[in-house]
Amino acid sequence: MITNEALHKKSPQELTSLLYEALLDNLEEGKAAIQSRDFMIANEKLQKANDILHRLGGGLNYEAGIVSDQLDALYNYASDLVVEANYTKDETKVDQALNALTPIVEAWQTALKTNQDKQPKMMKQKANAYEQSAIYE
Repeated sequence: MITNEALHKKSPQELTSLLYEALLDNLEEGKAAIQSRDFMIANEKLQKANDILHRLGGGLNYEAGIVSDQLDALYNYASDLVVEANYTKDETKVDQALNALTPIVEAWQTALKTNQDKQPKMMKQKANAYEQSAIYE
């Protein structure tokens, strides 16, 4: 467990990393509980995973561009899988959620470790100009 004081000292990026870790842990534990037919624990773990997905979605900055929209769609997809897995106690649905989320979690943790922005400033300006002028439906 991490103390409240330690949590308040974390950067938003580190907090997101902690949420991702807790998400994967709860999904794995929920899957294990389904396999061992401990449905009360499975329910608890999958509900926690779904709560984390909602918190991650709530923390998105939609002004940041299309990546936020794509992450929102991914979180909603994973959330639907987790709800269905919890309702049917189907571990394959948990696996699908894990398979969808794991690459994002790994990429986030890699980016957090390197803590470097490798995209040239000119490319950022071009991407930002494109996103500001793009028409979204």
